[in-house]
Amino acid sequence: MPKLYVDEYSKSLSGKTVFIACREGILRDHFADIIADIKFLNRHGVITHLFHNISNRFSNQKHFREIAERLPETKVIKILPENNFYQHVLAYRDPVYKIIFLERKYLVDQEGLKINTITTQRIRQSINGYSDLIGNLNFKSVLEMVCKKIDQGRIDRVHILPAGRQTIKRELFSIEGSGTLIANNFQEDLVKIATPHEAKMVAGILSMYKREKYLKPRKQQYILANQSRFYVCKIDGIIVGCVEKLKIDAQTVELGALAISTKFRSQRVGKFTVNAFIERMTHKGYSRFISLTNNPRLQQLYRSLGFVKTREPLYQKRQEASPGVAMFLKTI
Repeated sequence: MPKLYVDEYSKSLSGKTVFIACREGILRDHFADIIADIKFLNRHGVITHLFHNISNRFSNQKHFREIAERLPETKVIKILPENNFYQHVLAYRDPVYKIIFLERKYLVDQEGLKINTITTQRIRQSINGYSDLIGNLNFKSVLEMVCKKIDQGRIDRVHILPAGRQTIKRELFSIEGSGTLIANNFQEDLVKIATPHEAKMVAGILSMYKREKYLKPRKQQYILANQSRFYVCKIDGIIVGCVEKLKIDAQTVELGALAISTKFRSQRVGKFTVNAFIERMTHKGYSRFISLTNNPRLQQLYRSLGFVKTREPLYQKRQEASPGVAMFLKTI
C-alpha cells in the first residue's frame, strides 16, 4: 500500500472542487469504497461533486438513501440515460479543479503497463488510434473529448482510475498515485527542502529507487542533517523529485540522489530537474557536472542532455568510491 502524505497534499486540495464521475455498474460494485473515499476528501476540505447514472428502479433506492445520508457535503448530480455520461460531466457548468473518472481498467501503454501521467500532445502524437494505449477500447471517444476540453482550457486535470479500495485516496494523496493523470499545464519549480515534512516525502521517493538497487539508502535523518544540499522538484506545489548537491571541487558539483516519482516518469520532469539544477549551480560558479549511476533511465536522460560517459582521471578518487558505477560528465 503506498504511503499517504495527507498533510502535504491537503494543502493543495483544500477548498478546491473535485468531480467524481462513476457509471452505474461500477458505482454499485464499489459503492462502499467510493463513498468512503469521498467522505475522506470532505474531511480534508475538498469540495466534491458526485456524478452517476444509477437508474430509478426499486433495487437502487437504498443507494440513493445512503448517498444522501453519508455524503451531505457532496453535490450529487444524476445523469439521465438519454445523455452522454462523459460529455455531460466534461461540460458541466460548475468550475472544477480535477475530474476523476472511475473505470474498471487502467489506461495502459503498448506493453500493457499502467500509464501514470500523460499530456494531450503525447496522446495524439504517440498513438495511431487509441487501441495500443488503452485497455478499454470503448474509451477512445472519451479520451478524445478529454483532450479537446483540456486543450481548450476548459479543464486542467483529468484522472482515470480503476475503481477499488482507496483508489481515489491513493491517487490524490500518495507520490505513486493509483491511475492516470492527463494534464498539460504543470507548474514546475526547483527549490531547497524547507520542512521535515518535505524531507519525509523525499525519503519516500528515494526508497523506491533503493528497492530497485540504483541508489544507496538515504534515510529521513540523513536528509534533514544535510538539508542545505537537497533540492526538490515540485509540480503544482507537490514534491515529485529531488537531487542532492555534492561539491567535488571549486568547478565541479555532483548530482547525487537524483530521483523522480514513478507517477511522473517519462514526463520531462527529470529533464527539468537536471536543467534547473545546472542553471542554479552555474550561477554559483560551477562549470562541470558529474553523476554516477547504473540506472538506464537516468543514463538515457543524461545522454539526451549532453552528458558523456567518462572515466575522467580528475575524478578517479570519486570513481573509486563507487566501483562499477558509470560516471557521466557535462561541461558548461
